[in-house]
Amino acid sequence: MVFRKPPDGGWGWVIVVVSFFTQFLCYGSPLAVGVLYLEWLDAFGEGKGKTAWVGSLANGIGLLASPVCSICVSSFGARPVAIFSGFMVAGGLMMSSFAPNIYFLYVSYGIVVGLGCGLLYTATVTITCQYFDKRRGLALGLISTGSSVGLFIYAALQRELIELYGLDGCLLIVGALSLNILACGSLMRPLESSSSPPPEKMCVDKVPDQYFVYHEKEKTVEENISILEKGYIDEKSVNNVPDCKQDSILNKNVLSSINVNEKDTYKKKVVEQTNFCKQLAKRKWQVYLTYWKETMVLFKNKVFSALFVAILLFDIGGFPPSLLMEDVARSANISEDDYYMPLISIIGIMTTVGKLILGILADFKWVNTLYLYVTTLLMTGVALFAIPFAKSYLTLAMLSGILGFLTGNWSIFPYVTTKTVGIEKLTHAYGILMFFAGLGNSLGPPIVGWFYDWTQEYDTAFYFSGFCVLLGGFLLLLAALPCWNACTNQSSKLPPNTYSYKVASNA
Repeated sequence: MVFRKPPDGGWGWVIVVVSFFTQFLCYGSPLAVGVLYLEWLDAFGEGKGKTAWVGSLANGIGLLASPVCSICVSSFGARPVAIFSGFMVAGGLMMSSFAPNIYFLYVSYGIVVGLGCGLLYTATVTITCQYFDKRRGLALGLISTGSSVGLFIYAALQRELIELYGLDGCLLIVGALSLNILACGSLMRPLESSSSPPPEKMCVDKVPDQYFVYHEKEKTVEENISILEKGYIDEKSVNNVPDCKQDSILNKNVLSSINVNEKDTYKKKVVEQTNFCKQLAKRKWQVYLTYWKETMVLFKNKVFSALFVAILLFDIGGFPPSLLMEDVARSANISEDDYYMPLISIIGIMTTVGKLILGILADFKWVNTLYLYVTTLLMTGVALFAIPFAKSYLTLAMLSGILGFLTGNWSIFPYVTTKTVGIEKLTHAYGILMFFAGLGNSLGPPIVGWFYDWTQEYDTAFYFSGFCVLLGGFLLLLAALPCWNACTNQSSKLPPNTYSYKVASNA
């Protein structure tokens, strides 16, 4: 389908508003799952590591399944996927209220809600990109704050609902609120296609009726091969007749084949279909082979390889505080009277601030985005090391704000990826990095929880988390140093599709 030029406004601003609320409604509960985590610990009596899998799956499964989510949106469109995913998120939250054990939550909350969030994220980003070109950065920035605002509000909302209606009532109400995603999805009107039909369709329509050599009396044979025959005609007309100049040749070949024995004609068509399937399989295999070759070329770039390790270690070590900070406060015997605001709410609001400020800094020509990203990693590692020494609400609140602000480095991560691999490889590289980011999100909280189960304290767990983030930051810093470029230029040239990160003042 051919879409018309993005309007950069008009109905596009409606898309921005509904996409903002879609991310607000779907990500509010999963990002603020730390409040529910405490209740699940008391309700099921399982270990912290096993219970942490629920929240980590809900936040990581969407990134892990990002290729599947992209295929669904490309095949069915953003509006149907958003409406279907709204039912998934709402249904998963409501089913979680009836969970008899922690394993049921793995499926209902972890997989169903997590996959629904991944589909909704892909749908909102896709439909926004279709409506905006020149203002695409602004539009994407606005909708991305929906999840952070949702974290800020849902942390306090779920805490209040639990006190009033209990855990089960809280999940039912939050699930009912998620049904508003259906209204938002219904407003995601697809961008109108251009009036002129694509040339492939015109060529297919011009194929004469004589090409179908089977007559009415052979209806049983025709029914058996009609589906394969139509697919073969479409493929042949698209690939071999792009300008419709071969119609006359096709007519001559068809007319000469009518007088051939019908059994021989059928055998020839079977052979042709077999050859067509072989060629199609060969082409598909070549596509997959090319994909893996390009992936290997990406990993030959030292900065990209270091970035891959850094994002994995950052999510393993940096994501657990947003899930476990409330339990850290309870383990430190902080009184409920000292709570002025949930720690997760502080993380949420400071993440929004961090996204905006770091994104603005990245636009300055004198700021090197890679060094800025490395700085956020190193500061995150130091903040994680400081958590075991925080024994009051004030210090934990300060550390939560710092960690939330630094987590806003997600807004500059696409900048860093683009500078590292080039705009031509951005989609390929970003998909790989997001997959491993989802893997880190899924593994981080359970690992920290297992450390607590083994040691009965969080100190060792956060020392481990801080070490992971610092290690990733130092590896990325070493890979980006100018000496690497000098060594590379002296030894050998990079492969043709590989990009090195040039550390410069205008990066």
